[in-house]
Amino acid sequence: MCGERCHIVCSQWRLWIRPLVFFLYGVIILGFVPYLVYTLVIQGIDTFLIAWLIGGIFVFMAIPITIWEIVQHLINYTKPKLQKHIIRILWMVPVYALNAWLVLGFPKWAPYLDAARECYEAYVIYNFMMFLLNFLDDEMDLDATMETKPQTEHFFPLCCLKPWRMGREFIHRCKHGILQYTVFHLMTTFVAFVCGQAGVYEEGKLSPTNFVAMYCLVLFYKAMRRELDPMSPLAKFLCIKAVVFFSFFQGVAIMFLMKAQFMHNLFGIVDDSPESEAKERKTASILQNFLICIEMFIAAVAHHYAFSYKPYMDEEYETGNCCHTFLLIWDISDVRSDIREHVYVVSEGMKRRLTSRGGGWPGGATAVGGSNGGDEHTRLIAPHAHSGSQGTHRYMSTSDSEHDIVIEQGEGSDPEDMKAI
Repeated sequence: MCGERCHIVCSQWRLWIRPLVFFLYGVIILGFVPYLVYTLVIQGIDTFLIAWLIGGIFVFMAIPITIWEIVQHLINYTKPKLQKHIIRILWMVPVYALNAWLVLGFPKWAPYLDAARECYEAYVIYNFMMFLLNFLDDEMDLDATMETKPQTEHFFPLCCLKPWRMGREFIHRCKHGILQYTVFHLMTTFVAFVCGQAGVYEEGKLSPTNFVAMYCLVLFYKAMRRELDPMSPLAKFLCIKAVVFFSFFQGVAIMFLMKAQFMHNLFGIVDDSPESEAKERKTASILQNFLICIEMFIAAVAHHYAFSYKPYMDEEYETGNCCHTFLLIWDISDVRSDIREHVYVVSEGMKRRLTSRGGGWPGGATAVGGSNGGDEHTRLIAPHAHSGSQGTHRYMSTSDSEHDIVIEQGEGSDPEDMKAI
């Protein structure tokens, strides 16, 4: 009898595994962590070592949540054009968490680890913009739909600027704002790394490029809010913004508090000597990375719900090999083609303005598309029933590997078999 019950319980593991995991996480956060802190303080362990150990607990609770979500997307890889960007975004939590935890334990590695993290940060914002464009481009003729929209004005305090003309120009300006952030952030990260090695770089400086990138995302969302509603863009946008910008402003705030000597008594900094300044920078770095370790656990839970794999589940669709799919995620030739295409568009736009041959951007719209109702799962799994346009997809970024798959399937497969490509 006991053997049969155990077999039934094991066979229905999907029903109890999630509550069990949440219960264990709750026990660790509410019980084990406070007990560990109390024990270490009583034993007189160094405060920085305590921060490293506690940060590690939260990091290694956050990473399994993200890995689980990534694996589920790979198993249910029914919409490669969208899910490849989602998986790239989900990797942000492990990258941030491991970076913060390793910098806590090995401060000498900080320049190298922070440079890698900032490069991936720019990559994530680019992928989120492409995720939005690919979703809309699969549903409608995006250029024509945008042209039918009422004029989108700039936000305060930029409301005095001339609005971007709706249509292809508006889309490309938003996309350009993201691409310039991706390219220039890589360049400035390299410069900051070199200057840091030379000892002439100071952390906590503001950079205008990340504000431009996020501004373009917000403006694009404002223009296409109704069309994006079925895929719950606000939750996804807030997850990206919280991780990238909250951690950035948090670091700036900590540096400000240190410079203003509001936290000197708390961390035992007593004078303005060079040794105290070095301790001030070290303490600010430790506090920032410790908080990121804890926040990445919260971010992992938020990403689990915001970028869920469930809308992409389709029992009738046969997905390919997960290992092959995983390798496709890291093919960044689509980024290269997007940058090359946009450089061409910008150069053509400049030529038009210089020669006064009109204000339009190259490649205008040719047909009007629409957007139908339905939730995220319905519109993603059944695009043939909810698609507003069967024309060419202008904004779908395709990597070289994916292009080869499309060609191979197009030569010997049914059109129905290609619906997820």
